[in-house]
Amino acid sequence: MAVIKDLTMVAEELQQQKERVDTVDFKMVTFSLTGKDYGVDIMNVKEIAKADKFTYVPNAASYVKGVYNLRGDIIPIIDLRTFFHMPLEKKADGQENMLILHIEDRVYGAIVDKIDKVVGINSEVIQPPHPMFGEINIKFITGVVEKQGELYVILDVVRMFTQKEEEKQKQLTPVQAEGEPYLAPPPPTPEQAREKLAVVADTAIGFIKESLIALKQFYVSPLNEGWIRKQFTEWSSTRIESDLQLKNASDAEEYLSGFYSPDTGKFWETEYASKVKDILPNLSSNNIQVWDIGCGKGVETFSFACILKSRYPDGHIKIWANDSDIMAIANAPNMTFNLNEVPEYCRSFMVEGRNGFGFNQTIKDSIVFEYHDVLNNNQLPDLDIILARDILSFFTVENQNRLISEFAEKLKNRGIVIMGRNETLGGDIWQAVGKDPVSAFTHNK
Repeated sequence: MAVIKDLTMVAEELQQQKERVDTVDFKMVTFSLTGKDYGVDIMNVKEIAKADKFTYVPNAASYVKGVYNLRGDIIPIIDLRTFFHMPLEKKADGQENMLILHIEDRVYGAIVDKIDKVVGINSEVIQPPHPMFGEINIKFITGVVEKQGELYVILDVVRMFTQKEEEKQKQLTPVQAEGEPYLAPPPPTPEQAREKLAVVADTAIGFIKESLIALKQFYVSPLNEGWIRKQFTEWSSTRIESDLQLKNASDAEEYLSGFYSPDTGKFWETEYASKVKDILPNLSSNNIQVWDIGCGKGVETFSFACILKSRYPDGHIKIWANDSDIMAIANAPNMTFNLNEVPEYCRSFMVEGRNGFGFNQTIKDSIVFEYHDVLNNNQLPDLDIILARDILSFFTVENQNRLISEFAEKLKNRGIVIMGRNETLGGDIWQAVGKDPVSAFTHNK
């Protein structure tokens, strides 16, 4: 009986340990210095950033890299590698990885080798630091913790940056002092809880933004940030803490799966085509100039050409269809189809040939398929309509802004830009005219 009782107690203790590990009450942003893993309390992390130009500060400590202009705020930058007397890792592009830290009422930048991810743990599993930590003074270490086979040293950035001799003692065990019971801190107010959730979400989204750039060349900006945040809410609601980050291209593709517009890369279904037709403007001229950016293999362009001809039956339509993929666009002008594959609204514009059904000469003559990179000079007339579904988000933010400015310059009065379903044009000059799932904008010059 004693043996059975002992085994039962062991099982209960193991279950309690598992429950403690599974309960997340502490989150940290993890990073590396000279190949070793570290973490800081996510509540001290304002955002992550990259930079390569810092302003030198005379007579500053050796670990002060300089100051940096962070959207108008001048903040000091500390190189943690120099701070801890570690060797520096040179970046090929000169860009330094920075944690932007909020310490008390000040903001600092901390340079590290690599920023990794957000990790959630139970604070009870954090172990006190061992005196033999080598590179780092033990007074700057909160504790150490193991998570999924990785050992993280948790840094006390408050003490590092303020250098105060006296500070509030961090509680890592259920004992406040010898002989005194642990007094749990009061629960956060609803406002504090919302603030903490916002900080956690902003930091996690920051990692997702970086991952989308690296894995899919997708750049988050005001063009698409509303959707990114909405998607993060859905993404995080169906995943455990350790699966929030994008680990590979498959994760990134899954994250973006809901971003794309309906019928991408194929004939537009009748319902979507009807909504596109409904938002097309009344034009003062029968000469209708259209720019189709990223036309791919041309199927969407043919869909749009049929919609335009139906909306403007007497119009002289010219569509400048561009794509930088020469293999995709090469066969576009002479494609043939099985009639059953073509939506009803397109069939009246088709003729039968030896190899199947193709579009009639009127539709073909209305489209100029060209191999072209839109980041080069775009020699186009003034435009009535621009079709740019889900294209701009895959350009750098600088190039996004450049192309949007070009849209505004080339677009005629009352002309429209049709964007991707989850893309938006902001600013004072643009006015939304579309209705979900068609995202379209106009502006009056």
